[in-house]
Amino acid sequence: MPHAIETLKLTKTYSNFKAVDRLDITVEKGEIFGLLGPNGAGKTTTVSMLCTILKPTSGTAIVNGFDIIRQANHVRKSIGIVFQDPSIDDRLTGRENLYMHANLYGVPASEQRDRIARILKLVELEDRADNLLRTYSGGMRRRLELGRGLLHYPKVLFLDEPTVGLDPQTRDHIWKYIKELKEAHDITVVLTTHYMDEADRLSDRIAIMDHGKIEVLDTPSKLKGTLEGDVITVQANDLEALSELVTKWLGFNKTRMIDGALEITVPNGKTAMPRIIEIAAHNNIYVESLLSREPDLEDVFLHYTGRSIREDSTKELHGLAAIHRRAIR
Repeated sequence: MPHAIETLKLTKTYSNFKAVDRLDITVEKGEIFGLLGPNGAGKTTTVSMLCTILKPTSGTAIVNGFDIIRQANHVRKSIGIVFQDPSIDDRLTGRENLYMHANLYGVPASEQRDRIARILKLVELEDRADNLLRTYSGGMRRRLELGRGLLHYPKVLFLDEPTVGLDPQTRDHIWKYIKELKEAHDITVVLTTHYMDEADRLSDRIAIMDHGKIEVLDTPSKLKGTLEGDVITVQANDLEALSELVTKWLGFNKTRMIDGALEITVPNGKTAMPRIIEIAAHNNIYVESLLSREPDLEDVFLHYTGRSIREDSTKELHGLAAIHRRAIR
């Protein structure tokens, strides 16, 4: 069965800087594919080339059976994009925005009314369809954008940071809509995000990208399983001294300071915790708390990139909308 997406040595170079370096990945039909990476890793550039917003320096990709260079128009007709930055007109109503999108994508006039009605029902905006967008909450706007991205029945839907800036409850609702939209329309979803819980809950497979290359690609559970251990979070009055002690005397070499706590990755958290308390007590270090947990995607990300994704998630001009603005200048 043909892949939904296949990249073939896909490369994008700016002067002497390779934003994407000979990328070879495949995305299967019907899966949600998560693309994670710090700012500057190349994930947005990759997606922008797949959407034909940017042209590759070399290599190419096949999207829905169409070459992104030779058949760019066919690619555009067969994909949907939900930008990170708002791209709907708040001077129009929700319904008017959907009609405008339907006309832009050539949805037959005879089908527009029924399609729009189905989309509004799917994203639960039927009762607000004729209100101006400026009266919508942030979550309602994202739901409308998700529905708009599906209006022309794309085979692949690209979501660029779909829940950035939303509160936790609204994010949870958006996750539900993404899964429902995918199932209802049998589409492939490519997701870029810096929310680890979002990638974990939504993605069938995840690729961690850094310096223009894929560092690792697998299912969320298998990625977390590669760390082979538990993570112990310690609160104490002298974390730096404790870190040195557990490394020197207990052989726990995987330590890091994060959010005012010491995290130690060990093969077995239950047996390690008493040893940590003991060595702290012998050195007059007061331990306030210890918590053992299984590794999460944040730990996986740190392991493969050497940094926390939270260090790279500060607000700046990025995302597909930013790339698009640069490309059309």
